[in-house]
Amino acid sequence: MGGSVQIANVMKGNDSLSLLSGERLIYAITIPLSTSIILANLVIILGIAWNRQLHNTPNYFFLSLLVADLCTGVALPFIPLMGLNRELSLNSCMVAHIFPNFLFLAFLFNLVMVHYERYICIVNPLHYNNLWMHRGFPLALLVVWAPPLLYASLPAFGWNNWTGPDWNGCCAEGLKVTPLSNCSTNGTACCSYRRVFPNAFIYLEVYGLVLPAILTIACMTGRVLWITRGQLKDICRLHRSVERGSQASDREQRLNLRYTRCVVAVSLTFLACWVPYLIYMHACIAFLIIDTKWSSTTHIVLSCTGIGSMAVVPIVLGLANKQYTEPANKLLQKLRDRWRRRTQGSEEVAV
Repeated sequence: MGGSVQIANVMKGNDSLSLLSGERLIYAITIPLSTSIILANLVIILGIAWNRQLHNTPNYFFLSLLVADLCTGVALPFIPLMGLNRELSLNSCMVAHIFPNFLFLAFLFNLVMVHYERYICIVNPLHYNNLWMHRGFPLALLVVWAPPLLYASLPAFGWNNWTGPDWNGCCAEGLKVTPLSNCSTNGTACCSYRRVFPNAFIYLEVYGLVLPAILTIACMTGRVLWITRGQLKDICRLHRSVERGSQASDREQRLNLRYTRCVVAVSLTFLACWVPYLIYMHACIAFLIIDTKWSSTTHIVLSCTGIGSMAVVPIVLGLANKQYTEPANKLLQKLRDRWRRRTQGSEEVAV
């Protein structure tokens, strides 16, 4: 999905939005999101690098995910731009479409790998240390970075519509909107997502890579919650047998409350980060199939917020671990204490 599907129908609304205003809207939405994502990832990355106790294989996988998420944050402003027709050469057009798509797919593959590693840790803890990804960490990194690069590069190897028919008019709509449009009358210089990504490429990426990856993450998360619930019941049962009581104790109630909070947090995270993107993804495919026009402004807003919401998932996972944020918390505490001492010193001088 990533770069190829995010721009699946934006050309249909160019009658109401010029290229210049579209770029301004994209930058207005994506720059704050991109900056927040980059800064948050840097804080967590520095926290892992600072704490030597976190230098192990599981955290290296999470570090790879953070790097992919940081790169996605950097590429975030360029993904919606692929939906605007621009005057670019063949090589520049390919890079402008392939590179953001590669970063998105790498982010998704890394996210699946992190969830799978933690899933095995809970489901089969006895064989956790013997996992192939622990014995061959470089190979695991190759698995999550090489396939996205290979698939995203397929248009550069010939799977594209660059020489397709009727491309001389691909910028006609943009030219009717405003004389400042970057589209030229020369069809060979018109860069459009339709020239880079064939429909078959988009369908294969959506239903062969992106959707299965999201469903896999959801299934593993649901399975972990189900196992945790069963273990919690066993703990409560043993606790009652030891205490010889028939009613739940305060400790059991606290455990149940913690589990409930965990379920609510996971559900809200999934709803906020994945459901809107899934809805938008299928709406995008539907409009691509029926070839119907829709608002370019709506597409830009949904595209920016959809990718941005998914990029928040690793940040939520990182901030939930106190070990990752401990260095940042210590730094903030030192700055807070120093500020208090200065404030108290100035008040004493004033007195």
